[in-house]
This record gives sequence, structure tokens and C-alpha cells, in this order.
Amino acid sequence: MNATVNSIDQIVTLRIELLDTDPLIWRQVEVPTSITLKVLHDVVQAAMGWWDQHLWAFRQGDRTYGPAILREDGGPTPVLKAETVRLRDIVDPGETVLDYIYDFGDNWEHRLTFTEVRQGDPNVEYPRYVAGKRAAPPEDCGGIPGFYGGLEVLADREHPDHADVADWFGDYDPESMDQFVIEIALNRIARRRNAAKATAARKARS
Repeated sequence: MNATVNSIDQIVTLRIELLDTDPLIWRQVEVPTSITLKVLHDVVQAAMGWWDQHLWAFRQGDRTYGPAILREDGGPTPVLKAETVRLRDIVDPGETVLDYIYDFGDNWEHRLTFTEVRQGDPNVEYPRYVAGKRAAPPEDCGGIPGFYGGLEVLADREHPDHADVADWFGDYDPESMDQFVIEIALNRIARRRNAAKATAARKARS
């Protein structure tokens, strides 16, 4: 198997942790190292159940990766275009840690830990869900303080804000994580990747 095929079929184990949550909200996913950081963003969104409604960025040391719009805001930190950087360009064979921030208002901070770079199973579609615990907080609930404050209000039916918070949180259950929904969302990403691989293979043969 040549180096090009190896790089396409290579995978890594990704653990996603939503920081400052107690008990911890986390996911574990197997992802191809050939995906771009934009697709990695899509993977995290799918695994956590976020709706991709806000700005986001990856940070590794003094480097920031994000969508093109972040490069246009004139901020002090140069932003590398996530669409042009592949995961294999920043992941080491041992362990690699990457910070991921979603929604600069609520500021959901995640730690992404990559381990076990290896060849994937040719009969398996990646990215693939492996494990996880607890539902991610509802969007736009005010970050970690708003999330836990909201849960306290929900637990107190006599609280004056109980009805408003209950309406905002809907049927949210912090202990209930819908694995089936996550698997469907990741499978959509895998199908897009497989279609791109098939197109590249046809071009190589022509």
C-alpha cells in the first residue's frame, strides 16, 4: 500500500470534552486524518449535538484555525483557514491536544484529544461514533453559568423564572444522549467523504 493510500485510510481516536462541565460531557469518535479542520468542526458539531449556528475556532499553541470570516474581522491573532488544513498536518503519532471554541458569546470550550493514529478498517465508514455521556447544553443558554443556573431553576418549581426557563430548555434531559441521532449525523459526513474519494479515484483513472 503506497503512502498516498495510507494517508487517505489513516484514522485517529478523538475524545471530545466540554470543559467546566460536572459531571463531564464527553464523546469519543474515530475520524480520518485526511479530513480538513472544517470537516473536523462538522464532526464535533455532530457528535455534541450542536446546531452550527455560531462562529467557532480551533487553537493549538499560538495558532488559530477557523472559517474565512474570522480572517476578515481584523483581529490581533492571525487565523489560518480551516478549509485548507488537514488533520494529519497537526496530529502527532502519540497524543495531540487541540482546543475548540464554539459560540464566542456563550463560549463553549472543548478539549479535543487525539490518540492512536493507525490504519482504518476498509469495511468501516468514518467518522464513527464510539462512546459518550450526557447531552450537550441547549444552544444560546448563556454558556456554562447560564446552563447550570438554568438547571437549578428547573429543579425548583417555585422559582419565579421556572416557567420561562422550562420553555427555553424544552424537553432537555442532561442525562439523555441520543446516540442514534449522533450516528446519523456522522454517517452523513462519512457519505460526503466517500463521495469525494470516489470522485478523486475516477479522476486518477482518467
